Amino acid sequence: MPPFVSVAAYAPPGVGMLAVGVVTEVFAARAGLPRFDFTLCGDRPGPVPTDVGVAVTVEHGLDRIASADLVIALPWAEFRAPLAPSVLEALSAAHARGALVAAHCVGTYALAAAGLLDGRRATTHWRFAELLARRHPEVTVDPHALYVDEGRVITGAGAAAGFDLCLHLLRREYGAATANAIARDLVLPSHREGGQAQYLAAPVPEDSQDERLTEVLAWAREHLHEPLPVAELARRAVMSKRSFARRFTAATGTTPHAWLVNLRLSRAEELLETTDLPVEEIARTVGYTSAAVLREQFVRRRGVPPRSYRRSFTRTP
Repeated sequence: MPPFVSVAAYAPPGVGMLAVGVVTEVFAARAGLPRFDFTLCGDRPGPVPTDVGVAVTVEHGLDRIASADLVIALPWAEFRAPLAPSVLEALSAAHARGALVAAHCVGTYALAAAGLLDGRRATTHWRFAELLARRHPEVTVDPHALYVDEGRVITGAGAAAGFDLCLHLLRREYGAATANAIARDLVLPSHREGGQAQYLAAPVPEDSQDERLTEVLAWAREHLHEPLPVAELARRAVMSKRSFARRFTAATGTTPHAWLVNLRLSRAEELLETTDLPVEEIARTVGYTSAAVLREQFVRRRGVPPRSYRRSFTRTP
């Protein structure tokens, strides 16, 4: 199936203004990048009230869902109330004809009500995960994930995790270079490690240790070609190895090792897509001792070897 081109975001009455902004920004036209036929649609054309009291005007009704490659159900304030049968039928029909169907935050409730999450894993905002599980026991609700990819049905966590969901879809369908370019344009991380658990408690207070940690992470990004053992990172942060690991996990939601592996593979993806460098040289550039080690990590975490990934996503002439 070719990558999606047309995108229809369904905005119910009371739609989240933040969610509207997320999808509108992600799928906006950008020079040198894929262009999307993006549409914000509602039950019918006209003004749609948002959760902040300001109406947005949509030019299309549910008919646009019938032709979109990607359909996104946006979250709305009255998600506890049932949606109109016509909306649920439109979502089900889109999935049945082969479209990608996605939602984040309480927009996931729309997909659950349409029966599209039955027998599948899904996520939503951690605050409303228990309610979703009670209402739809046939759905395996993961309250910790930032997003859950079930093939043609993808769900995301709350609020700004809509960015994570959309960037994941772009990375999956268009490759890391496209997702990274759009993330840079939006001043966002192209991929966040960890899950929602890191956001349940109060954030780590800003102090001199946090500043040192930020500086060390920036240094590591510039020195990916080096081994970067955790002991060296801890030394640069002026912390013990144990304190550094604990502080790192509290701040990022993942371990130093997992963060480094993802950073190396993300950089390798971009080099595979945008250069004709030999895989052996790419491996050394991102800190692996050989192409064989890169291949092992790539297959384990991306599901395909580097050369297959390059054939699928290369952007070189």
